Amino acid sequence: MSERRPSARAVRAPLKLAAACLALFATLATAQAQTPGGGRCGDAADFAFLPAPLVPWKGAPLRVVLTAEQPFDAEFTLTAPDGSVAARSHERHGGPPYFWYAEVATPAAGTWHATLSRGGDCPPIARDIAVRDSEGPRPGATAGSVWPLRNAWNRGTENLYSAWIEKLFDAPFDDAPSWKALHEVLRDRNRNVLFDYLGLREDEIGQIVRPDCADLPYFLRAYFAFKMGLPFGFSKCTRGGGGQPPKCGPWLNIQTVDAVRAAPKPAEASPDQAADAQAAPAAPAPKLGLVGAFGKLLFAAGDSVHSGTARAPNADDNTDYYPVPLSEATLRPGATYVDPYGHVLVLSKRVAQTTDAPGLFFAVDAQPDGTVARKRYWRGNFLFVQDPSLGSPGFKRFRPIVAGANGALRRLTNAEIAKNPNYSDFSLEQSKLDMEAFYDKMDDVMSPTPLDPVRAMKDAIDSLEEQVKTRVVSVENGRKFMLTGRTAEMPDGPAIFETSGAWEDFATPARDLRLLIAIDVVRKFPERVVRRPERFAMPMGRSPADVERELQGVLASELAARKFAYTRTDGSPWTLALKDVIDRAPLLEMAYNVNDCVELRWGAEPKTDEAATCKRTAPEAQRARMTRFRPWFHDRRRPARGVG
Repeated sequence: MSERRPSARAVRAPLKLAAACLALFATLATAQAQTPGGGRCGDAADFAFLPAPLVPWKGAPLRVVLTAEQPFDAEFTLTAPDGSVAARSHERHGGPPYFWYAEVATPAAGTWHATLSRGGDCPPIARDIAVRDSEGPRPGATAGSVWPLRNAWNRGTENLYSAWIEKLFDAPFDDAPSWKALHEVLRDRNRNVLFDYLGLREDEIGQIVRPDCADLPYFLRAYFAFKMGLPFGFSKCTRGGGGQPPKCGPWLNIQTVDAVRAAPKPAEASPDQAADAQAAPAAPAPKLGLVGAFGKLLFAAGDSVHSGTARAPNADDNTDYYPVPLSEATLRPGATYVDPYGHVLVLSKRVAQTTDAPGLFFAVDAQPDGTVARKRYWRGNFLFVQDPSLGSPGFKRFRPIVAGANGALRRLTNAEIAKNPNYSDFSLEQSKLDMEAFYDKMDDVMSPTPLDPVRAMKDAIDSLEEQVKTRVVSVENGRKFMLTGRTAEMPDGPAIFETSGAWEDFATPARDLRLLIAIDVVRKFPERVVRRPERFAMPMGRSPADVERELQGVLASELAARKFAYTRTDGSPWTLALKDVIDRAPLLEMAYNVNDCVELRWGAEPKTDEAATCKRTAPEAQRARMTRFRPWFHDRRRPARGVG
């Protein structure tokens, strides 16, 4: 997050704005009351509307999202004040939650009607939306909070959060979209339903938003909370080490962040200090304006959270995340995946299995160079291993934040989440699974019906190809860094996987470890079919051994046929096949150093035509360290912090 502190034009009309918001939610309650409780038509709490902007007016596009828990076949319409249908959609997105979207570029002033018409005897879900003739009042800075609270976290707002995430990063299945920074996505008004939602031109002022992987879930959650007037907070946690998992200390939120920003680190703070920090009152209302205060909060969050924050033990209540069971209902867009070695991803879409295609999960992550990209769930991207010293990996959701009787914010405990009807999804199931059991359960969740083994293996090869092409971008960024003539300082020990500066930005030890694991997954896929034949639709009359031989042949031809190119040191292209990547796996155990030429980083053998353009290698002292660390990559197991 840049330290720029842009100011925002904040028109203060709190009473009018509050009245408008109350009217908005009153119409929502009226619409929900039209739905009979329970049964196939759904409960009132199963539906949520989001009209945008906050105060609709004729000079801004009117965007409307409606979410539901059930996959109704329905028509979603926006009807203008004159009775004409201005927008109509039969396209249902997501699942779950499911959502419909409609937009009118230039809405007329007056009362609009958003309607979801369902078949059978289920009544329509209807909502009136008042569109003003001129711009309405806008929220401004408020005393005692970074931004004013207008909403609460519940099933409806969580479902809207999921729908917002899915639309923000959506793309055709075969695409692998990426952006140079998160702010590029947020500034895309075709993706971002909340673009300029507050009416402050808040997405047009050039604010830089560049998270790393651990920051990304927090930045997305904070952005949505800021726009929607929801609570938000984050913890200061240790990274773990010395055989101990991460542990969280003071919790900062939008009511206390200014007062505790300089609080002692968790390892240094006593329980009394931590309690005092959480109870400390907020500083007076900031003079930065609402948007500037939000930018300052993002900077504070990015300066505080890290991968250890997400790996805090699942059974602990003093954490920002809580674990969920592995099911279609719980793995929703916005859920966070935490791998044991420090990488963090955010689920962005679930695609249900069909008769001719397996189910899919997509997720987005951020890299140290600022790149944000979407990728498929599979073993190569989602690492899982149980090691208490590393903390708790797996899928988690943000712990709900609620206002107490005195208005002070607090997080729900695990027990409270389990009993809360809006959530009820706390579970320690993942903590009881070993690696193979976790991946087997995920296969069952994504594709409940047995898969065609050839198609399933080709999907695994697709995922490896996507991962290799992502590495092309990372290595190219390193090549451009080398052109500056600088040398990146190499950390010692496990810090090579998690540090700061040029090494963190351009070296690829963590990414290469994941790539090596991905190579193993693809190479061993035929063996996996034999190990678990019940997961696959085995051809009639053929044994698992017959199928394994067929898969080996398909694997060889696919790996040889799939090509990609990287840029050599002199700027010339060089083409490789996925087969080359597989064959060079041993060399890729020593290919992550940004101070080596790109030819070496792709496993080129010395004195070959490919390596002829290599003009630089890492210093001998760094190569010696890499040799010492090579067993970590060879064994495909990242060391715990504190291991030399």
